[in-house]
Amino acid sequence: MALTLGIGMGYAAADRSYMTDKGVAVFYPSGYDATQHEPSPIFVNELKSAGDVPSEWNLSPEFSISGGKNVVRIPVGKGVDFYGNGEVSGPLRRNGKEVRFWNTDAPKYEADEGRRLYQSHPWVMGVRPDGTAFGIIADNTWKSSVTMDDDIVFESEGPAFRVIVIEKESPAEVLKVLADLTGHIEMPPLWALGYQQCRWSYFPDSRVKEIADSLRINKIPSDVIWMDIDYMDNFKVFTFDKEKFPDPKGLNDYLHDRNFKAVYMIDPGVKVEEGYWVDDQGTAADYWVKDASGTPYVGEVWPGPCHFPDFTRPEVREWWGTLYKDYMATGIDGVWNDMNEPAIFNVETSTMPEDNRHLGGGGLASGPHLRYHNAYGYNMVKASRDGILAANPDKRPFVLTRSNFLGGHRYAATWTGDNASDPALMKMSIPMTINLGLSGQPFSGPDIGGFFDDCTPKLLAQWTSMGVYFPFVRNHSAADTRSQEPWAFGSETLDVCRTAINRRYRLLPYVYTLFREAYEDGMPVMRPLFFADVKDSSLRAEHEAFLLGGDLMVIPRWAENTARPSGEWNRILLEDTPDDGVQANLYQRPGSIIPVAELSQNTAEYNTDKLTLLVNLDTEGKATGRMYEDAGDGFGFRDGQYADYTVTASADGNDVTIRLSQTGGNWNKPPKSIRVGLVTPNGIKYTPWTKGDVVSCKL
Repeated sequence: MALTLGIGMGYAAADRSYMTDKGVAVFYPSGYDATQHEPSPIFVNELKSAGDVPSEWNLSPEFSISGGKNVVRIPVGKGVDFYGNGEVSGPLRRNGKEVRFWNTDAPKYEADEGRRLYQSHPWVMGVRPDGTAFGIIADNTWKSSVTMDDDIVFESEGPAFRVIVIEKESPAEVLKVLADLTGHIEMPPLWALGYQQCRWSYFPDSRVKEIADSLRINKIPSDVIWMDIDYMDNFKVFTFDKEKFPDPKGLNDYLHDRNFKAVYMIDPGVKVEEGYWVDDQGTAADYWVKDASGTPYVGEVWPGPCHFPDFTRPEVREWWGTLYKDYMATGIDGVWNDMNEPAIFNVETSTMPEDNRHLGGGGLASGPHLRYHNAYGYNMVKASRDGILAANPDKRPFVLTRSNFLGGHRYAATWTGDNASDPALMKMSIPMTINLGLSGQPFSGPDIGGFFDDCTPKLLAQWTSMGVYFPFVRNHSAADTRSQEPWAFGSETLDVCRTAINRRYRLLPYVYTLFREAYEDGMPVMRPLFFADVKDSSLRAEHEAFLLGGDLMVIPRWAENTARPSGEWNRILLEDTPDDGVQANLYQRPGSIIPVAELSQNTAEYNTDKLTLLVNLDTEGKATGRMYEDAGDGFGFRDGQYADYTVTASADGNDVTIRLSQTGGNWNKPPKSIRVGLVTPNGIKYTPWTKGDVVSCKL
């Protein structure tokens, strides 16, 4: 279908358009040059026509050129609430905001007054007053921006680009289509959902062991210790400092013996040093990003002068992946790709020159850094994930990244960059993580306690008591700040943090099931409150209270006057997690069933042999729930080695019957010990433990 009618005011309708699926339309500007945008990093499959755009279609982009920039305007009308934009600072509702897509090392989110952060997601989701929703993708990696008001306006410093519009009956349906287009996350290893302890940096290796032992001594459930840059030999990637970390395999064995996993940092900058094997290999093969004259670009980062792999080239990504084989063989479990905007020191722009050259390949044209900057981190984590998987083909890879692009959730989880120990940034971490989820990235979270500046006992207690309900749960702090491990502030703060983390581990059956849902249909793990009732306008701007999945509402104890969905959301208090006046308040959706495990100290000890089912009946006396489980690692689940349970509850008068039925998978486990906790306005009433899949009790 060709749309050539002039719009006026310098705008023109699409030169051509088509539907790729029901409710998904693609619009092309006049003069569109596919070589400047395709193959797109955003989509798992190239977009193909499935018919004409219907004449009644409402959201149609208008294209123009203004001030040398290619501009797309999408008129949306009044009353629409905007969300998404990926990693952004500020409130949940994005109306009246501008976001600049130029990945930037942005300490404390202060770069460009908060309009640029570490990742770019050229994506907007709109929700109308009636609950119907739409999504807009600007298929464009070039330096650009978006503003959202009565119109959505994208401006780009690159060539004219196509726009994809999704129209659906609800935000959830929009996000499912987004996942189908941009890819579904893979199932993470179960250990990556546990509590994780980090600092810049724990060294030498004896300090790492001390941290691990302290976590166990203080009975803080935990799964991961992180190694920041100081484990390296003079910050050279894929090396170990011979004095601080003389035996990395021995250290990793020590951690594994105590049921910890080890995650180590790898940056993109490769120290320029003759005789350093990584630099020698990259130089011999001519794998580095070039400057405008065609000479390998050199920029300063932690090791000093560095070369940077040109990850647009398939052969460079393959080479980078091979570097992980011997590295992972030391017992490393996961990899942290940092500084990959890419960040460059001692230059005003904090990154490479825009006229640096990338050679491309595999169908990707050569082009300037202005085009490929936003996808640099994306291409790095793609190479890392592929290399880690090749090194350990029987294990699920785990990669965490600072920089990424729309679609990069396929390769890495993310954290929200270098925040600070500031109550305002603690509060902002909620809408930041929600908007990442509303942009196709289900697996993210902030540095709990804050990265820069000194944390306080009160702030760490508040942040941990809230942060344990985020998808990614990691305490991380910067060098030259005071320690902020849970025990660093004394017994009172330690007790609060332990209680919060205990709650996380007891809720693992529910949390793991949410990641299975994200794997299946792209639904976020952490959700805005308006997902409970998309037509309730009072919920649209709420960004202090939030949902974990669809059945659990989290209201931080510091939050005041939060909006709440209608219905009898009853408060729950998990056993062994007392109400200390700091813990977030948890409320369960009416008509839901939440599975709860016995407390474990790590995911290696975690199991669901004993299972508590929290049942909050609706007004009709019914409730349903789900629990998914598998081995927690490996890929046997792809061949049916999992168990998917449906849980139902039904009241007949005062008699309630609860059934746990395996409805998917061929992973046959022995009968579980089950008890039911009936959630009421006056607390939880527990039944005795029983073996089997049916429990009967009285209201």
